[in-house]
Order: sequence, then C-alpha cells, then structure tokens
Amino acid sequence: MNIAVIGTGYVGLVTGACFAEFGNHVTCVDKDAAKIKKLNAGVMPIYEPGLETLVSKNVREGRLEFTVDLQASVEKALVVFVAVGTPPSSDGSADLSQISQVAHEIALAMNDYKVVVTKSTVPVGAAAFIRGIIEEHKPNACRFSVAANPEFLREGAAISDFMRPDRVVLGCMDQEARAILKDLYRPLYLIETPFVITSPESAEMIKYASNAFLATKVSFINEIANLCDLLGADVHDVAKGMGMDERIGGKFLHPGPGFGGSCFPKDAKALAALGRSVGYEVKIVEAALTVNEKQKASIIGKVKKLLPMISGKTFAILGLSFKPETDDMRESPALEIVEQLQGEGAFVKAFDPVAMNIAATLLREVTYCEDEYEAARGSDALIIVTEWNQFRSLDLERLKREMRQANIVDLRNIYEPEAVKACGFAYVAIGRQ
Repeated sequence: MNIAVIGTGYVGLVTGACFAEFGNHVTCVDKDAAKIKKLNAGVMPIYEPGLETLVSKNVREGRLEFTVDLQASVEKALVVFVAVGTPPSSDGSADLSQISQVAHEIALAMNDYKVVVTKSTVPVGAAAFIRGIIEEHKPNACRFSVAANPEFLREGAAISDFMRPDRVVLGCMDQEARAILKDLYRPLYLIETPFVITSPESAEMIKYASNAFLATKVSFINEIANLCDLLGADVHDVAKGMGMDERIGGKFLHPGPGFGGSCFPKDAKALAALGRSVGYEVKIVEAALTVNEKQKASIIGKVKKLLPMISGKTFAILGLSFKPETDDMRESPALEIVEQLQGEGAFVKAFDPVAMNIAATLLREVTYCEDEYEAARGSDALIIVTEWNQFRSLDLERLKREMRQANIVDLRNIYEPEAVKACGFAYVAIGRQ
C-alpha cells in the first residue's frame, strides 16, 4: 500500500518508519527543507531508541523516502496520515492552523479516492472540520474518506508501542475507510492486538480522555506524596499498596516534580478548553493541571530544606528531558527548576545523556557537563530531576568527594533514604520524609 505521512515530527517519523517496516511504501513529507535534507542524509531530528536503525533499514530497502513535495506524495498515496502539530493556543485549546493548511493542500492534490487520517492529537470534531475543507477546495469530484487514528506512543518506547500496542483505535465515517485501515494494520492482528472501531468523534475523545486520565493519576499521587511528607507516611509504600488493587494499578503512581512532555500538559489543557467551549467545566482535569503547576513551583521549597540560603550556591542538575530515553524538553520540570534557582542567585551545572543540545537553546547561563561527576564537582547540592537509568547507581562515595556540600534532592525517589544518609548525605525526596 502507498502511504503519505505529512509531518516528520515525533509522531510522523515513527509512524512512517513503522508502516514501512510492515512492508508498505511510505513517503514522509515536511515543509521544512532543512529537516528533509538531514533525514535523507540519515540524520534523525529527534532522539528515540531504535529509530535511526529502523529508518536506515527501510530507506535502504526502498520502502521509505522523505520529500517536501506534498502534492506528488498525496497523488500516489491511498492513505494520507496527517501528523502535524496542534500546539496550545493562549486559552489552552488546540491550534488547528497547521491542520487547516494541510487539509487545504491535500484537497488540491486529490486525483483519486483516498483515506485522509488524523494522527495528530486533535479536538473532537476535527475529522468533520478536515472533511469540510477538502470538500470545499478539491478541484474535482474525487471521493474520499476522513478517519481518526490517534497515536498512543510513549517517548522512549515509541517503536515497541507501535509494533505491539495496547490497542488500535480506528474512527471511521464509512465502511470503505474502515476496511482499508484494518488491512493496513493487518500485521497487528497476528499478535491479537485489540481494535476499537468507532466514530471519528469517539476516537478523538479516546485520545484526550486517556492522556487527561494519566495526567490526573500523576497529580493525584503527587498530592498524596505531599500529604505523606506532612503526616510521616512513606509514599513508596502507599503507592505500592494502592497499585496492588487491580482496579487502580501501579502505573503512573510515581511522585515527582510534575508531568511534562508534549502530550499530558497540552492534551489536558485542550480537553479542559473543549469543555469550556460547550459550557462545561471539566473540574477533575482542571484540578490535575493546577496541582501540576503547584508541584513544579514547590520544588524550590524542598531545596531550601537542605540549603535555606540559595544565593551564591552551586547546584548540579541531573536530567533535563521531561522523562528518560528522550531529548524532549517540552514542559520539562527542569526548565522551571533551573529558572527558580537562577532567580534566587544560584549557579547551575547540568548533565543529561541526550538533551543538553536542546536544553542549551532554552536555558542560559548553565554550565553543561560531560557526566554526572563533573556536574557534581564543587556543587553544594545535587538535584535528580529525570530518572535516567545511569543515575540509579551513582558512586555515592565518589559523589561526596566531588561535592562541596553533601546534599541530594531526589525528585524521582530513585534512592533509598537510609542508604544515602548512611553515606553522609543530607537527603530530601518526595513523600518519603
């Protein structure tokens, strides 16, 4: 099957590479000529484990190509995936300007029947919105279908999530589109992947509702952790006891400095804005967003438990990306933490395995280091922000020798308090006091 994927960001690039791996011919399109030139040279615009190998393999075998020519790509495709950005507007609602522009360009390239599929995260009603634009601007009587096929890719595990997903959601307006998309996803039937076949509106809502629920779960456990700090309970044990209940589950019951990334903040805000647009206040989602902002802002208070006077002190930040196994800095708690420290007159050193180049464009007057121990050298406190695996087994004795003062603020609870304190550190975690 010939497929066009419009947009070579995180979702579009992973989607294109994985569909090519399924044996389809995929053309990935982007208006950014510099990005396309790099992709054709084998240079990935994002860090995602296994992606470079998968792209190189399918380019080499002739199933994957990159271009700026949207018209030619759409003309030869049966299925056109739209994977462009839907950033938040000032009120939190999704900005559909890129969706609108791409739908217009697809309309002008219509030369035969096609299925136009949204992979972008879009508000309920976007499929109908796209259909209206194509109907208005297509120059001929070509038939077409519009469908919604939301992605559920975790950064750092995107390829395995695509190849072995929890479910595939297909929101289709007609039987013809449904049959084509089921055929496209046929390799997943062999591993008995569950399929949800529904309307475009329900598919669009499934995406928003899923991310908003997970965001709510993160904010909930952060609230419990803050109560544990005040009441003397250990959130590690509390979360473990909660997670054993199958109705609750243990995933996303991990307290931290707040959720970030490209999905949870944006999608939760968009769902709240969607509710307001129809006169309904989505109070639980609004509360999750409020708790998340408070959680990020509260981190400086934890630092001051160890160092009441921050001005003139040096802090080592371990981890800058919003989560491990990605270089994504969008909505990363590290951004606010560094800005808070600098705002109080502190000096900041930092290390992240893959995100420092991007961080350097966002955070000024930060000293970026070669490794964890260089960051710790001469520091008054070390703050663990992102739970990269290599941070889980630091040489604490060496760390103590490198640091000016032996203070650790563990925002991911990756160490046992007793073990760290036994090495002579003053130690603060979240919900484990």
